[in-house]
Amino acid sequence: MPSPLAPAGRTARPPADTRPAVTVLSGFWPAATMAVARTLLAADPTLYVVRHDLSSVRDGIVHRVVRTGAGIVEDAHVELAHGCVSCTLREDILTTLARLAAGQPARDIVLVLPEVVEPESVAAACAHCQVGGAPIADLVRFDSYVTVVAAEHLLDGLASTDDLAQLGIAAAPDDHRSLADVIVRQIEYADTVVLWGGTPDDLFEAQRLAVLVHRLAPWAVQLTAGDGPTVDATGLATRLRHTDRHRPETPGVLGRGVEGYPIGVHEPIADCGIVSAVFRARRPFHPGRLHAALDEVAIHALRSRGHLWLASQPDAVIAWECAGGGVAMHTIGPWLVTLPDAEWHQASAQRRLAAALEWDPYYGDRDSNLVLIGIDFDPVDLHRRLASCLLTDAELADGEAGWRALPDPFAGC
Repeated sequence: MPSPLAPAGRTARPPADTRPAVTVLSGFWPAATMAVARTLLAADPTLYVVRHDLSSVRDGIVHRVVRTGAGIVEDAHVELAHGCVSCTLREDILTTLARLAAGQPARDIVLVLPEVVEPESVAAACAHCQVGGAPIADLVRFDSYVTVVAAEHLLDGLASTDDLAQLGIAAAPDDHRSLADVIVRQIEYADTVVLWGGTPDDLFEAQRLAVLVHRLAPWAVQLTAGDGPTVDATGLATRLRHTDRHRPETPGVLGRGVEGYPIGVHEPIADCGIVSAVFRARRPFHPGRLHAALDEVAIHALRSRGHLWLASQPDAVIAWECAGGGVAMHTIGPWLVTLPDAEWHQASAQRRLAAALEWDPYYGDRDSNLVLIGIDFDPVDLHRRLASCLLTDAELADGEAGWRALPDPFAGC
């Protein structure tokens, strides 16, 4: 209803959002990430740039530095109750944002994440953690999640089979992530990706990297910077700040498919050698045949992600992701078809709508939806390999009782 104070025939404008805007910068290569942060600071010296060093986090100590264009305003070593990334988020990163916003509400903030931190974990903490009894979103506005990619290192990073523990940069004793895992998750969660550096004379390589990043995160805006002798600080800041690109309601990457969002693009014809193929199926996977095919799938794809259902575990949505030569699978909840109607309210409205639009009289909302991204692989051959892992007509006829009895190499994992 229009405000009684508004002129007749006009609707009152909503009040201006006065919360400080936070731009979150992530990236595995600190030199590139900090180059973007310094560029933003050059364009606006009033910005707060917040950075945490986690090199001693396993000893319970985090080094925090806050700077503006005038120089360093905070340089502190913080002791944590427990030495882990999640504790750092709760106990210092979010509280620092709240404190800076309360002290200087007119100043925006650039939060530079440590190289091993995934932006989705920050977004999850912001959604569920409170500071001083209030949600962090009451104090600051998360404007954009930007991932900075060092162009010259991207392909080597995605092809690496090293894990963080081998590199000596694991965030916790039980951190078993691979280097490639971190890189792809940083890119995929971003609403904006900056390809930093590279050789401007190698046009094919520049185009190939641009195509690869688009296949990894087709929902993100992609920018190129730092590939020449100078950087237009004002121009880059205009494209990165106050964009309002972050959508907190968007599900995480592995849950996109069941929520009705696209998980990737189907571009089976190579573009600069980059192939992206979507595999969808209604019938479930045979656990034994899928297990036998894992190595072949992992070899062909630099990255694959999505969800599937196993005949032997027909109640569970199973998330699938592959990077760095390894495949990870874990459950992310039940299929709606397995729940009583009275419990459907536990799922989001978006998921219920997606299930209704794709509902099958026999399978319900159960399906498999994967995207596989790589260089010069044969998508038809890989599709046939995955299709051969599905239940046959005879196996389908056995029904769920027969499916549950299938030998399952994934049981208990």
